[in-house]
Formats: sequence, C-alpha cells, structure tokens
Amino acid sequence: MGGCVGSHHDSSGSLNENSDGTGVALGRNQPLKRDTPKWKSDYPMTDGQLRSKRDEFWDTAPAFDGRKEIWDALRAAAHAFESNDHELAQAIIDGASITLPHGALTECYDELGNRYQLPAYCLAPPVNTAEERSDPDLREAPDPPAVTPDPGRERLLRLRLSTGRDLRLGVRSADSVLQMKRRLQAEAGVAPGAQRWFFSGRPLADRMLLEELHISWDYVVQVIISQPPDPPTPPRDPPAPRDPTPVEN
Repeated sequence: MGGCVGSHHDSSGSLNENSDGTGVALGRNQPLKRDTPKWKSDYPMTDGQLRSKRDEFWDTAPAFDGRKEIWDALRAAAHAFESNDHELAQAIIDGASITLPHGALTECYDELGNRYQLPAYCLAPPVNTAEERSDPDLREAPDPPAVTPDPGRERLLRLRLSTGRDLRLGVRSADSVLQMKRRLQAEAGVAPGAQRWFFSGRPLADRMLLEELHISWDYVVQVIISQPPDPPTPPRDPPAPRDPTPVEN
C-alpha cells in the first residue's frame, strides 16, 4: 500500500512522470496479455465449488486493502477475461486507471499506487475440474490433506482484522477455530460471535481444527469484525398532564 501521487498514460502504454513534476515514475504499464493462467487445485473442484470460492474472495478482499471501486472494476475485468472478451477487459482496466506492470491481472496497481493481487482461480478454472454430481448419496470431494506442526505444538498465527490491525496470535495446532476466536477475544476484546474468519477466500467454521486447515506460518488469516448494533433508544415518558388554569367568574 502506498501513497504515491497520480500518474497518466501515454500512447506507448508506459507511465509518464507524476503530474507534480517530481520526476518519480511508478513503472511501466503493459497491455493485458491473453495468456490464461494454468493452475491445479489441491483436490478436484466442481464448478459450484469454484464459484463459491470466487464469491468468498470478492466479498472479503475489499474489506482489507485497496478501494472498493477498483475491486469492482477488477471483478468485471476478470469476468470478461475468462469469457475471452479481452477488448472489454482492457477497456475496463483503462477506464479505472489500473496499471499492469506484467500485463496480468494477478498483480496490478491503481493510480494512487495501491497494490491489488488476484488469485489464479478468479481468472481461470483449474486443470483438474470435477464434474457436478446430482446423486445425494455421493459425498463431496474431501478437503486437501493438512501439513501442520506436531499436534499440540504452540505457534504464532498471523491475523489481519478488518479494523486495519495486524497481529500474531499464539495458538496450538490442536485448537479449534472457536478456541482461537476466544484467544483473540482475550487479546483484542472482540467477542467470538462478532468474528468471521477466512483463509484463502474460504470461511472457517468454529468446529474446524487448526491442524486441518493447512495454514503455513507465513500465511495470513483474515478476520472480519462485525460492529454491534446501536442499542435502541428507550422511549420517553409522556409529559404529565397539567392542571387547567382556573378562570375567574
């Protein structure tokens, strides 16, 4: 995240010097490349699971970094890119003054210098897509295997709160998400019911264990803090009736 001043584009696609005459350049702006990212999911993913994963990312990303209008533009550009409408995607990017240093939506910047990163699953489906099955007796694809420290071993978990605060929380690999929420309550004074935890765009249920989540030590867990509603204003008592003023005969 930065506080760089605005810049403008020339016809060659590169960024000119800043308008205030400081001579500080923000870097080159490449046109959007047509190459589709190739990636493989840790487990076969259906179209429904992919849509759910994307929706979770787009719902949570604007709550932490960047500007919402830029995230909305990136979402529209990503949809056009996946539909092979590259001209529309480029027009959306240009209209929002988004800079692509490498010609890809995986890393881009707005005119203020804020950095935005889109995961590959928002731009293309995985190479190991699974077919949707309507049989209710068939179970969903299992979660990816977890690779975590020894059970019960204490570690520091990186958290990024929607309030703008980053912290490291001491947890154990055998802790459940609810237990970690209670640890955060003791650390930051936020009730567990007001916390929503997300990792890699996926919501974390209270019953999940840390050792099952496959969270590396340098990964960040996003925590959205819900603001409690304002208490209702108690109704005021009606004024007491006043005695009528006696009138002399």
